Amino acid sequence: QERLVESGGGLVQSGGSLRLSCAISTSTLDYVAIGWLRQAPGKEREVVACIRSRDDDTKYANSVKGRFTISTDNAKKTVYLQMDSLKPEDTAVYICAASAFDYGLGNSLYDHWGQGTQVTVSS
Repeated sequence: QERLVESGGGLVQSGGSLRLSCAISTSTLDYVAIGWLRQAPGKEREVVACIRSRDDDTKYANSVKGRFTISTDNAKKTVYLQMDSLKPEDTAVYICAASAFDYGLGNSLYDHWGQGTQVTVSS
């Protein structure tokens, strides 16, 4: 059974940086795309970034464009989310997810999920 395991969350001050990691038990190449989603209390789940497995093409939500960077390692076993210039509104549980059939920023595209890691940005 495939697994997606996130790490790297924590508490950071506004303007700071964090790097999240998603370890994939199989390979990113087993999926069309890997995405990072976030869920904040009282808000809809949002795909903030995604990467297409076959060519590493990336997409970003407008809310994080220019501040967050998604990437993968050469072994295609880990996907990273580098988060810079963090803001209090970035506070959320960040979830790594995989899509077996499509690539994009739509929530409904993702059908394999990790447990999530908490990111808290203080003002």
